[in-house]
Amino acid sequence: MSDIAINKPVAMAGPRGKRPRPLFSPRNIMIYGTLFVAAAYYLLPLYVMVVTSLKGMPEIRLGNIFSPPMEITFEPWVKAWATACTGLNCDGLSRGFWNSVRITIPSVVVSIAIASVNGYALANWRFKGSELFFSILVVGAFIPYQVMIYPIVIVLREMGIYGTLTGLIIVHTIFGMPILTLLFRNYFASLPEELFKAARIDGAGFWAIYFQIMLPMALPIFVVAMILQVTGIWNDFLFGVVFTRPEYYPMTVQLNNIVNSVQGVKEYNVNMAATILTGAVPLIVYFVSGRLFVRGIAAGAVKG
Repeated sequence: MSDIAINKPVAMAGPRGKRPRPLFSPRNIMIYGTLFVAAAYYLLPLYVMVVTSLKGMPEIRLGNIFSPPMEITFEPWVKAWATACTGLNCDGLSRGFWNSVRITIPSVVVSIAIASVNGYALANWRFKGSELFFSILVVGAFIPYQVMIYPIVIVLREMGIYGTLTGLIIVHTIFGMPILTLLFRNYFASLPEELFKAARIDGAGFWAIYFQIMLPMALPIFVVAMILQVTGIWNDFLFGVVFTRPEYYPMTVQLNNIVNSVQGVKEYNVNMAATILTGAVPLIVYFVSGRLFVRGIAAGAVKG
């Protein structure tokens, strides 16, 4: 009996797991088709800008905007950067670029530094009126900028800094703090509360906990805040044209003056090159730190 039991064939087990989906299933066709259409929608204008900026004006006048350049030239890029005229000035985007750098760096650093401390305090150090203060900040994040332009002009004029880079830096810092405070507050609130309590038991104070515990853990949300601020400030046109004088115009205002110039022949290749140069900095910042941006969002930047 034992031999019969041992020699009895055992039934082969069938395959386990989910059945593999076919590559060209209706679901995959719908998903990838939608993604392709969305990518084409955003990439096609960029493609037209790049190929147009590498063509000469005689080739552009032929009218085929989608064709690659027959003869690549970088002269439009050089002119857009160094010699394109905006009114009486013919120094291209170079002056506006350095003005944007001088505006963006201090605005980003100051607004993030203040907002991170605000968010840390609102998340971990409950004080009387903290909820009211946080509500005011949240409301401030959604007030339209346009309704506050005239009062801010009056305030800056009375302070003697209207039309200067200092005044514009202060404006960007103030308008960036509400949303940044909301991001930092939600991020710090998502961290384990036991870390804060253990540090308090060990005798750490406000600044010791901030610099030694919270700050090292907050790199993702700092990257999120940096990308948001760099993108918003660098791409700003309204504040730049309202709160500064022509010699302090940022890059976006210089771009507008080049593109909308009514003097001479309309040079579409120069306009396209100037547009790409203006948008290059936010794109580079995002592509360099994009992975940390996603981590910061997922780690609590939008959690309540």
